Amino acid sequence: MNISQNPPSTPSSGPNRRHWMVGVAGAAVVAGGGLSWWRSAAGRLPPAVEQLLWTSRFEKPDGTPLSLETLRGRPLVINFWATWCPPCVEEMPLLDAFYQENAAKSWQIVGIAIDQPSAVRRFLAAQPVHYPIALGGLNGNHLGRQLGNESGSLPFTLVLDAHGRILQQKLGRLDPQDLKKWI
Repeated sequence: MNISQNPPSTPSSGPNRRHWMVGVAGAAVVAGGGLSWWRSAAGRLPPAVEQLLWTSRFEKPDGTPLSLETLRGRPLVINFWATWCPPCVEEMPLLDAFYQENAAKSWQIVGIAIDQPSAVRRFLAAQPVHYPIALGGLNGNHLGRQLGNESGSLPFTLVLDAHGRILQQKLGRLDPQDLKKWI
């Protein structure tokens, strides 16, 4: 008895190729729709997270208090960083230049250090910045996670408009093109 076997079908053969391409196209449509939904939803903070953001209070390296509520109502860049994080340190001059160029246009920046207060003070003594720095510690790490940085990786930057909606967020080192998108 001679049984002939058909070779397994591949995406490049006849009708199966058409089914495969339709499947890929369908997956792309679903993925695109999901991305579009995520981008539209990304601008809104859940009410509990919004409340956490604006009620957060930290200490500055000089010991004075910093309430994030005082930063409400104008465009705000929140940068989570640490002295031991090379990409964080590399992007600080870029953020400082952005702040100095755009503070008169209502832009604000706050750096939230996820680090030991003594390390932050030593770092800022050697490399000062013009924007406020908050000593975030564990509370800063928790805030970052609630704002979208689920992994807790650094640096993490969030850009909010004057109404507190998320315009941009980036995990990783910023580059000049990121800053141009904000304006």
